[in-house]
Amino acid sequence: MSGGVERQAMDVDIACVGFGPATAGFLTTLSKSLVNPDGSPAIESRVMPGLPLQVVCYERADDVGFGVSGVVTRARGIRSSLPELDFNRIPMAAAVAEEKVVYLLDPAGASRRSLALRVADRMLRTLRLDRDFGCELPYVPPFLRKDGGVVLSLGQFMQHVAGEISSSGAVQIWPGMPVAEALPGETDNSVGGIRLTDQGAEPGIDIHAALTVIGDGPVGAVGRQLDERLGMPDGHHHREWALGMKFVVDLPEGTELEAGTVLHTIGYPEPEIFGFLYVHPGNVASMGIFVPSWFRSPARTAYRYLQHYVTHPYLWRYLKGAKLRSWGAKSLEESGRSGEPFLVGDGFARIGEGSGSTNVLTGSGVDEAWTTGTQLAQAVIRLAQNDRPFTRENLEQTYVALRRSSRLEQESRIAEKSRDGFHRGVVTGLIGMALTGLTKGKLSLGGEPQPAPTMERFYAGKIPAEVLHRIVADCRAKGTSSHDALMDACGWPAVPFDGELLITHQDALLVGGKVQAPAGFPTMYSSGSPISARRAPGNCASRCARGRRSRLDPTACPRSIERSAFTAAPASGIAQTARLPSRRAPAACTPTRIEDE
Repeated sequence: MSGGVERQAMDVDIACVGFGPATAGFLTTLSKSLVNPDGSPAIESRVMPGLPLQVVCYERADDVGFGVSGVVTRARGIRSSLPELDFNRIPMAAAVAEEKVVYLLDPAGASRRSLALRVADRMLRTLRLDRDFGCELPYVPPFLRKDGGVVLSLGQFMQHVAGEISSSGAVQIWPGMPVAEALPGETDNSVGGIRLTDQGAEPGIDIHAALTVIGDGPVGAVGRQLDERLGMPDGHHHREWALGMKFVVDLPEGTELEAGTVLHTIGYPEPEIFGFLYVHPGNVASMGIFVPSWFRSPARTAYRYLQHYVTHPYLWRYLKGAKLRSWGAKSLEESGRSGEPFLVGDGFARIGEGSGSTNVLTGSGVDEAWTTGTQLAQAVIRLAQNDRPFTRENLEQTYVALRRSSRLEQESRIAEKSRDGFHRGVVTGLIGMALTGLTKGKLSLGGEPQPAPTMERFYAGKIPAEVLHRIVADCRAKGTSSHDALMDACGWPAVPFDGELLITHQDALLVGGKVQAPAGFPTMYSSGSPISARRAPGNCASRCARGRRSRLDPTACPRSIERSAFTAAPASGIAQTARLPSRRAPAACTPTRIEDE
């Protein structure tokens, strides 16, 4: 009984929260050591004597390959733990064939560019160094290069790995089973398992475990719960975030882009926004943008910025005639090692992006997350073989020690302060990244997060104050968000909808499929516009004390840096994404989808 609700319970040895790259690395490594060649247990279960260690993983998405993310990675950790892996067996995988960094000029004249960038743009145009408003840098900085790397569809890769893990018979993976919270252990700040989310009138099951492995990403329910309970280590913080939004498209016939092409872009649609385009086999490409927390716009929509991005002349010459396959978005923890929480405690360990593994200098996270999972698996095997409990002390002596002595730790320390300069401006941030990368972390440019500006200050020079106030008042009266009207007033051109690649945000929200999340999780991406905050009183903006500082300041809350890209999700916690538009839905409370780690 708990809170008057009778719940079923089950005992396992290890319970995993979330099936992202980190948990995949953990289960891949662990599953190889659970059963002897003759079928007998190599490590015997404590809850079911005579059987191997009982390991169960619960994933909130309906399928383990639900993500639409395209990634490029050197895959060093993946290859180390899977030396026999042939990436050619994985659909949509291709070796990196060509890599470029491209500075995109503003063809519309609508973006907010500093004097330094305006001067640089003018020089590039005067010297005719740009082509279709894009300037290809003469070389790719060493810290960005993915030499020997591979372009992957993360969804296809995870599906392949899940199949290999499940075929071992040593581990159970249950998609469509979101976790609501961690269960308290026997001592203070310990974890004794997890509770699954209630499914309608059916109470969620309590899963008791000697070890709970938390790999639920940067805004997962259990990770956030532990952060709130334990706080952060001294000097660590969750203050840098980004919203990654991407399209997966079928490229037009006869495209010049070859499989394995990798483009990194800077400068557009706003100078603070980074972009990417990765080409998969079969004329398929993944492309998207990263909207960081230091882009302190008080009213924005990542979706419209993404549409302006794909229609930039430099990219549009490849994308005209392309068709949208799917789209999605993901919250990104951009603090890197500075965002590392307490990694272990009695009965729990944290891995993956939510554990601060992302390398913010190289912009790499998948392989790093995978590596943390393999490191924990090695520690668990060692402890289980020696019959040692999963206490904080034992996990620190094994897992944390392995992590501290690894390449992952060395590289994350180099990268730790590489992006601090962006808090002082885009040019300063780029210089700071270059300094950090070229000096291996010995030099960097510091900076501290700044409060979001008022709307009047942000749009100064673009929209007169009286016009700004009239736009906001009109949107409030109509019950609509203000970001589109504000972008129109800044001079952003209308998106040329074609019904194939360029479709309205409302239609894109209807593009099929679904993912489940615990109650309260969808509020992390509900709209933060002045209007939708009023229409969705239970969202993050109205519940977070920092979010209440200003109704015109959606960036005040670091847990919801990008809300205006999404409308409020239903109370059931079910969110949806789309494949192609089919029918209209009510404008309010339209469900959408955030991908897993």
